[in-house]
Amino acid sequence: MDLRFDFARRARIGLGEAVLCAGKSGQQIEHVIGLALARDTPLLLTRMSAAQFDALSPGCRARTDYDPRSGTAIAGPWQPAAGPPRVAVVSAGSSDIAVAHEAERTLAFYGEAAHAVHDVGVAGLWRLLEQEAELRHYPVLIAVAGMDGALFSVLGGLVGGLVIAVPTSTGYGAARHGRTALFSALTSCAPGIVAANIDNGYGAACAALRALRPPAAPA
Repeated sequence: MDLRFDFARRARIGLGEAVLCAGKSGQQIEHVIGLALARDTPLLLTRMSAAQFDALSPGCRARTDYDPRSGTAIAGPWQPAAGPPRVAVVSAGSSDIAVAHEAERTLAFYGEAAHAVHDVGVAGLWRLLEQEAELRHYPVLIAVAGMDGALFSVLGGLVGGLVIAVPTSTGYGAARHGRTALFSALTSCAPGIVAANIDNGYGAACAALRALRPPAAPA
């Protein structure tokens, strides 16, 4: 099979190669999981559907932790996140939670616990303000929102930690499949907000990990 997996990436940059399952066949997914299992190396897979997971062989499924909420799977040996969380994952509405869960699972894969705060969109501002004192404690916050993306600027004006905005493709009409929320993040008047791509909870978590960790030692 024409596949060249970058097993040295984690040693090189501190973040391993993840497998994007969208568009891949069950044979391709099982093959790369088998490569990781043969090396006894943990592997993160994203955007895996329930049908793709069910299509894996029983032995492969038994060694793969699949989370349907986030569409992520972790194959091979790994330890769940432990210790006090250093990242808060804040989502605006229940329609954004799948992307938020993808960020949380990515952090957990790398041993970082996350404090999750969901359904605090600014249409009911009191919900976010109730969490303000708690959220001030986190050095990094991942904010997940669709529609107008107003959560990004409001949160960025309340807390001192790094805010990583993740626009989602929720909403309709002028929400433009997440582009409006993305533009809101990019044009925010709250200084220092950075933006991940639309629906990219995985990328936001990786940015948070880079912010929290020292650079990997040269190979």
